[in-house]
Amino acid sequence: MNELFLYAGALGAGTVATLLLTPFFRMVARRFGIMDRPKSAEHKLHGHATALLGGAALFLGYCLVLGGGFALLLLIPSIRQHLPVFREALVSLQTAGPKLGFLLLGAGMATVLGLIDDIWALKAGPKFLGQFAVAVVAVVWGGARISVFFEAQTFTLLMSIFWIMFMMNAINFFDNMDGLAAGTVAIAMGYFALIAIFNGQYLVGCMAAAGCGVCAGFWVFNHAPATIFMGDSGSHFVGYMAAITAGLVTYFRFDSSISRFPVLVPLMILAIPVFDAAAVVVIRTRNRKPFWIGDHNHISHRFLHMGLSRPDSVRCVHLLSLAAGALSVPVMWGNFLSAAFALFALLITLGLVTFLQIKLKKTPVEASHGSTL
Repeated sequence: MNELFLYAGALGAGTVATLLLTPFFRMVARRFGIMDRPKSAEHKLHGHATALLGGAALFLGYCLVLGGGFALLLLIPSIRQHLPVFREALVSLQTAGPKLGFLLLGAGMATVLGLIDDIWALKAGPKFLGQFAVAVVAVVWGGARISVFFEAQTFTLLMSIFWIMFMMNAINFFDNMDGLAAGTVAIAMGYFALIAIFNGQYLVGCMAAAGCGVCAGFWVFNHAPATIFMGDSGSHFVGYMAAITAGLVTYFRFDSSISRFPVLVPLMILAIPVFDAAAVVVIRTRNRKPFWIGDHNHISHRFLHMGLSRPDSVRCVHLLSLAAGALSVPVMWGNFLSAAFALFALLITLGLVTFLQIKLKKTPVEASHGSTL
């Protein structure tokens, strides 16, 4: 039961942090003109200039939660004495301290890179180079590595770097409607937290719970009608955190896992933004258009084409994200047959949504804010 205080504290602190920080950074953005203005890019159709410093609120809120939690555990002995789980959490923090420092450094680099892009609109080449540097810091020094039964270290490093870069861009693509990316990542981080909690991963569980909290708190100001956007700084930060959290949670165990399907769990939890990114890359390539140039072919826009409103389109995507995460449960802890059917059900769901969005009559896209990718 004591564990609940630990994780609930991380979740609640993250939520409160962004509830307090977001209005401040919204004011700063308006004061210094750091705004996302309508028609600044072809795919940006929102109705009025909107503050763009959401990423700063998300990053600072997350750092304050982890730093504040560490300080409380370190400075208040009574917490550790009466609640053993807090003592174990402190040991985890102290053991993983250097790596955690590099992971937070990578998060800061991702946020700054996105902020530079928000203000000066970087070209694709410098942006991808910056994302590569962020991923290298997280993988080489932060230890955020993904392994899928391969012993080759070089392959693991390259795959991990690709995963982090992919997720930063996938969430950047996905941030195209009010509250869409913030809500989707909050859902994903919630699922990652639950898995880490069941696995007894105290530090990773707290990191995921804090990530869920900061996204939830930010969503209050970001859902329609949004008064602040996360911008590239925010989409880079939450995409980065989703990627490394997915890599830090333990899914497959040789001594207890019934099948090897659990390695697919992070892809299932993040299935909607991953599927969306893959789909728009294919669509843009078929249209002979650079895949980093924004358009209105995202899954959320296709719900608009079906006649739904922007808020309803976002709700549909969030419901799909909840369903995809729920289907990962039998894959994580079920036997081979239940895991196979859960994976099949997810593929059928994505196929059905795609079929409906292609076949139903298109209607004009309503005004919506868009990412720079």
